[in-house]
Amino acid sequence: MSGHSKFANIKHKKEKNDAAKGKIFTIIGREIAVAVKEGGGSDPANNFKLAQVIQKAKANNMPNDTIERGIKKAAGELGNVNYEYVTYEGYGPNGIAIIVDALTDNKNRTAANVRSAFTKGNGSIGTQGCVSFMFDKRGQIIIDREECDLEPDDVMMIALDAGAEDFSEEEDSFEILTDPDGLNDVVKALDEQKIPYVSAEVTMIPQNYVELTDETAIKSLQRTLDLLEEDDDVQAVYHNWDE
Repeated sequence: MSGHSKFANIKHKKEKNDAAKGKIFTIIGREIAVAVKEGGGSDPANNFKLAQVIQKAKANNMPNDTIERGIKKAAGELGNVNYEYVTYEGYGPNGIAIIVDALTDNKNRTAANVRSAFTKGNGSIGTQGCVSFMFDKRGQIIIDREECDLEPDDVMMIALDAGAEDFSEEEDSFEILTDPDGLNDVVKALDEQKIPYVSAEVTMIPQNYVELTDETAIKSLQRTLDLLEEDDDVQAVYHNWDE
């Protein structure tokens, strides 16, 4: 992975998430509601989309009773769930590629907020597909080496036997990549072996990373990313900036 630590970025994100856990739980609550409505019910065994959201909830330390309440609430309010997924693509300073996934009940509000975040960071919204071709959609699992008692080869074989496509190791972490539809199988295999993980999610991974050396450009990009992270409608932000 060219010395680029995904775990360092994930850990940084989790620390920021911990400071805004209320927002994270709200985001996941929305995803649960949509998963129950669109995925075919409240049983994760028969609803793959819901199973993925539950994995995300657990990775963010969402209590089991909170998850269960969210599922029950969603099942009882199917007619009232009106959130929809929208994706925006654009450019930050120096052509940094940015993808924004949002879940909203008001597309006009969300579009205005996302556009404002790009503008305030000296970036611009582009057309659909303008940067997504620079990313690969993959299932990604990050494991903290300090929390894992198994040898790297053992973890790799467990993951590959469960259908993982790639395994790599760094000083502080292991990274497992899967087909998006195969993420659940690998996570189940890790759970069966009681292997803890920092995150397990379907994500967009840049094919190449871009370095920024200009301080003004870095500050501008960070402003855009901060504004997006603060927006309750924004579910995830992907970029190819090598932080």
